[in-house]
Amino acid sequence: MTRLATAWAIFQGLLIEALPFLMLGVTIAGLARWLVPQSAWVRRLPRNPLLAPIVGALLGFALPACECGNVPVARRLLASGAPLGTGFGFLFAAPVLNPIVLASTWAAFPDKTWLLWARPAGAFVIALALSALLGMIPESRLLQGALLEERRLSQPLSSIGLLERRTGLVGAGPAKPAMPAQSTALLPRELLSHSTREFLSLLTLLVLGSALAAVVQTWLPRSWLLALGSAPTLSVLALMLLALVVSVCSSVDAFLALGFAAQVTPGALLAFLLLGPVVDLKLAGLFTVLLTPRAIAITALSASLMVLLIGQWVNLIQL
Repeated sequence: MTRLATAWAIFQGLLIEALPFLMLGVTIAGLARWLVPQSAWVRRLPRNPLLAPIVGALLGFALPACECGNVPVARRLLASGAPLGTGFGFLFAAPVLNPIVLASTWAAFPDKTWLLWARPAGAFVIALALSALLGMIPESRLLQGALLEERRLSQPLSSIGLLERRTGLVGAGPAKPAMPAQSTALLPRELLSHSTREFLSLLTLLVLGSALAAVVQTWLPRSWLLALGSAPTLSVLALMLLALVVSVCSSVDAFLALGFAAQVTPGALLAFLLLGPVVDLKLAGLFTVLLTPRAIAITALSASLMVLLIGQWVNLIQL
């Protein structure tokens, strides 16, 4: 009964912590869809493979959403026909490159100057690398089915045929260039209905992810992981596993890390602050509205490998 009570308390904490940011993300996505017609801003986004993820990552500075809140925003970007690099750059970088997280990191570690620039720099590099990697996968194998169909509806007929869009008439002759579908703003009632459905769908996945994180965290004591904190390589791996299990929001994870910062290596501390905003148990469900299971696995493995290498490199310099 004690463990069940602990798991319930952890589940409530994760859910209450993430809900405001999830609601904020859905609100931002809805407002972007209503106030700015798709054709007005999608056409202005750079299509260059390098510039697209950079622009997406920099959008994080303007949108104070953690990893839960940025999922609906990234989905809206991709569904509107934005370049894949822009959507993924925002998805993976925004949880760290936003004012709230940067301020909380500074408040928790004002004496660790190296960490104040290493965390955003590391998040930026990881976002660019993941965007480039996922951009090599065909969209049909990368994006979740419903998102892929919605994205195709936003493309001009000159680039996406009627059969691919699963709408229209067959044999109607050559496709002519057309404006993206749904280029006009939604009515407020339609917007509210769409945003409500999106929020409830994401909320269901968030509840499942939080429950999984609470169960694993309850039956896998942190003391086992922190006991490895002094070993250069094992400490990084242990803190990466801790970030996966704890699944704490990026806006407050720096204060959690402050509690064990003196017990672990510098590289392990940075690894904890880098991996959690990209991959954790809470995000496992939310990512299913964006990516296929194969793409999620590639993202998790690639992000983990990059964080491990960054943590090792930091240990070589700092130790």
